[in-house]
Amino acid sequence: MNKLLAALVASLFASLAMAQTPASAPAVTKAEAKADKSDAKAANSQAKTDAKADNTNAKADEKASEKKADAHKDAAKTKAKAQAKVDKADADDKGKTAAKAEKTDAEATDKEAKKDASADKSAEKTHASTKATKTKAKAKTDETKAEGQANVDKAAATSK
Repeated sequence: MNKLLAALVASLFASLAMAQTPASAPAVTKAEAKADKSDAKAANSQAKTDAKADNTNAKADEKASEKKADAHKDAAKTKAKAQAKVDKADADDKGKTAAKAEKTDAEATDKEAKKDASADKSAEKTHASTKATKTKAKAKTDETKAEGQANVDKAAATSK
């Protein structure tokens, strides 16, 4: 939202500055106005793309956090069940049951770590994708600005 607002304010200042420039050839003025309009449109488009990408990143982070919390909850539940079996076991079976519980604890911890890693990997993949999208949007905006400036330069060269 801040980028969108910044783009709008920048286009406002550009249009105010444009209104105060000295009179030049009509073709140049027309080209400059067209370039300013295209620049503002491209900046707004880039701001929207950036906002969408930021929102997507936030959702990915939230989803990863939820997956990690679920994995932790599942691991804790599994460990608690194993400990309950140890507590209920007869004195003769306690050693065997305790060893089984330790193995179950280790397996639950490993499973939790794998789920955490998977959630992180998914979030990182989303971040990389949105970064590429932002980069592409910025390149397109820069291209539009360069094209507009080239048109202004061309109009200025032909009006002399």
